[in-house]
Amino acid sequence: MEEEAAAKEAKPEEEKKEEDDETQPEVKEVEEEEAKKPKTKTIKEKVGEWERVNKNKAIWLRDSKEITKEEYNAFYQSLSKDSSDSAAHIHFSAEGQIDFKAILFIPKTAPKEMFDKMNSKLENIKLYVRRVFISDSFDDLVPRYLNFIVGVVDSEDLPLNVSREMLQQSRVLKVIKKKLISKALDMIKKMSDKEDKAVDKLEEEAGGEKKDKKKKEDEEKQEEEEEEAEEEEEEGAVKEEPKDTVKNYNTFLEQYAKSIKLGIVEDAKNRKKLAKFVRFRSTKTKDGESVSLQRYVDRMAVGQKHIYYITGDDHKELIKSPYLEKLLKRDYEVLVMTDPMDEYMMQHLDEFEDHTFVNVAKEDIKFGDKQEKAEKKRVEKKKEDLKSFIDWYKELLKDNVEKVVISNRLTDTPLAVVSGQYGYTAHMERLMKAQALADPSRYQFMSSKKTVEINPFHPLIVDLAARVEKDKEDEAVKGVAQTLFDAALVQGDFELVDKTRFTQSVVALLNDKLGLDASAKADVPELAEEEEEEKKEEEKSSDDSESSEEKKDEL
Repeated sequence: MEEEAAAKEAKPEEEKKEEDDETQPEVKEVEEEEAKKPKTKTIKEKVGEWERVNKNKAIWLRDSKEITKEEYNAFYQSLSKDSSDSAAHIHFSAEGQIDFKAILFIPKTAPKEMFDKMNSKLENIKLYVRRVFISDSFDDLVPRYLNFIVGVVDSEDLPLNVSREMLQQSRVLKVIKKKLISKALDMIKKMSDKEDKAVDKLEEEAGGEKKDKKKKEDEEKQEEEEEEAEEEEEEGAVKEEPKDTVKNYNTFLEQYAKSIKLGIVEDAKNRKKLAKFVRFRSTKTKDGESVSLQRYVDRMAVGQKHIYYITGDDHKELIKSPYLEKLLKRDYEVLVMTDPMDEYMMQHLDEFEDHTFVNVAKEDIKFGDKQEKAEKKRVEKKKEDLKSFIDWYKELLKDNVEKVVISNRLTDTPLAVVSGQYGYTAHMERLMKAQALADPSRYQFMSSKKTVEINPFHPLIVDLAARVEKDKEDEAVKGVAQTLFDAALVQGDFELVDKTRFTQSVVALLNDKLGLDASAKADVPELAEEEEEEKKEEEKSSDDSESSEEKKDEL
């Protein structure tokens, strides 16, 4: 038993000794490893660090409230290589289904070759994908009527390695295009609304008429929207005077009115929105002034249902046109369109604010008021009295006229020539013929025969009708009737059928007015004596030249 106890006491000591033996070799190995490591020396060196020069974010990534007007103009000038500032700009970001940021600018001056490059690829909009430039050549990133817009688009959804061909078919790009068009039109709308507000203020200062309740509500709503927009504008913006605002928008239209009208022709989706941006002179505007379609509708005369307009070259001549006589008597305002683009635009613009457009140079003009009904009864009665004269006149002009009718628009003019309801006007015919490469067969079918409208109450028509009743074969009456028709063609801007006949008839009328004999010929003095003197001088000069040559030979 004692031996077992001694063994138990000895066992812990042996285990302790074994543990010490196990830890001892590890210490020796560490010491050996440390002994094997080479001795090192600390050396101090100067190390250069890279410094980022461009610490600024891309301007389109920054908050618009933090960007000054000078920064926007500097970016625009670097982007467009233009020395002047932009006329307007818009900075926005689209989030949701597709994310992208963009800045768009409108230059103050339209590019000189803007319409010459209508069908070429646009290079004004630069596309970036996550700050990496991709391309600036697109066929339809914006429609061609907005090809003057300059800007930058940075998308987060387009892939970097996509080819340009695939990029044109990308669904993302189509969504971007739709958003760019919307924002570009919003930018123009803002300028247009400011001009409308400025005109209202000028009219109020000049003692204009009081606004009705509906118009006041619309204006209050518009003012609230503009106040919200002004809060989003950059700080330090200078408020413009009303006259300056109107002048600035008129300057914008001088540069881009044709582009907006082209948009009305080509962009059916935004046609109503674009129609609010155009301005026209009218029979009630002063020199240098113009009127919008919305303002025209707001100040329409009582009982007026249509928007009346006339197209041509010269404003002063158009407002004197016989087509306007009854309209001016009713105090109806007529839009006077002198831009060649207006003719094409009005073929695609049928109505505005539920009011249809009516070209006063076409037949069957309607007023739609109570007064028209009373006039119609009077015209129908006069039509029965002049039936034989109308048939005679139609037979006389059968090669150039489709029909002869009693006019409901003339008050002071005896006769007027108008276009068919669905044919080209005189102004449109001249525009089509002026195109050097145009095919005549394309517009000849639209150049329908003319309609003659006669004023049954004019003394000249009354007298002609009486003479026809006496003798339908009277050549003098036929000549007067034909000359009257030719004069109406000239006044209506139509091309004369027979210019020589018209000239001869005018000369005959002048001779008759002065009491001269129409058959008398010009009294030209005989030149026989003068011809003999000329011959003698020629013979004398030839003799002198021969004698001088003989003297030279003798010498």
